[in-house]
Amino acid sequence: MSAPSYQLFALGNPLLDMQVTNGEQLLEKYGLKSNDAILAEEKHAPIYRELVDNYKVTYVAGGAAQNAARGAAYVLPPHSVVYTGCVGDDDLAEQLKAANEREGLDQVYLVKKGEKTGACAVVISGHDRSLVTTLAAAEKFEKEHLSSPAVAPLIDAAKVYYVEGYFLTHGTESALEIAKKASEAGKIFVLNLSAPFIPQFFAVQLQQILPYCDVVIGNEAEAEAWASATGLPNQTDLAAVARAIATQPKSNASRPRTVVITHGPKSTTVVTSADPENPKVFPVTPLKDEEIVDTNGAGDAFAGGFLGGLVLGKSIDEAVDAGHKLGAMCVQQVGPQYKWPKVPIF
Repeated sequence: MSAPSYQLFALGNPLLDMQVTNGEQLLEKYGLKSNDAILAEEKHAPIYRELVDNYKVTYVAGGAAQNAARGAAYVLPPHSVVYTGCVGDDDLAEQLKAANEREGLDQVYLVKKGEKTGACAVVISGHDRSLVTTLAAAEKFEKEHLSSPAVAPLIDAAKVYYVEGYFLTHGTESALEIAKKASEAGKIFVLNLSAPFIPQFFAVQLQQILPYCDVVIGNEAEAEAWASATGLPNQTDLAAVARAIATQPKSNASRPRTVVITHGPKSTTVVTSADPENPKVFPVTPLKDEEIVDTNGAGDAFAGGFLGGLVLGKSIDEAVDAGHKLGAMCVQQVGPQYKWPKVPIF
């Protein structure tokens, strides 16, 4: 039997989110910012046990690219999206598989025997979320997995590729392999900046992969971090930052680069290298405060809707609109989840 021909191939760190609300004390105790994403240091190690002991934990399938892939699967026909990353052979991995199946996402995990699947402490305070990640098995991903008989045909058959910026903390070689393949074949490679610390501390890796990126997605904090790291004068001018990223050197010059910067409930700014002086700003329809359950995964949901639009060959305007709809749906659920029964997006 031939392998299914997936349209979208996604790569990232598969994580199980351990989500708690009213986490103000945790923020103070562990020195966390209310709206940030970090990799756990030694001082953060006890937080995972503390969540279980002292809080009501909601376990939700996480990992930025996996969330976005589930979002894309939600808006696309069945078996349109496949995802890979590295997990352990444990119960957490089984929970991730079950969540993916519910959303219609297929996965080809690299499974590491005896390793623990990665986890992310999600500390909710008000409408903010602070993420503290222990990668565990996720950072044991091996590039050889991409050329394995189970995975290589899926990469060859896909037409859109998506990688989270978080993956560049350990897996730049793997991400580059996919990015270069996409560029050479004239297919679409999408990178999400993922968190401010990626442009801040992994600028070298980002510059390595940027020439192969057809679409770059980020939020206002990540755009500001990129601007700061590269010495741009006006770091809060999102259109100027998007323009600077859009006009970076590109290997496949025949396809203009599109940069998409979200800004929560305010607006989304889009700049293309084909017309860098004319940014487009798309307003977001704001929700009432009482409609917002939590904002964990909202950016990934936006990316999922946007990716769905790309796969379906929609215009950038339509793809952004789909991203806004899926983001709005996500913040009305607990964690990065979507409404059931399915609500048509396109």
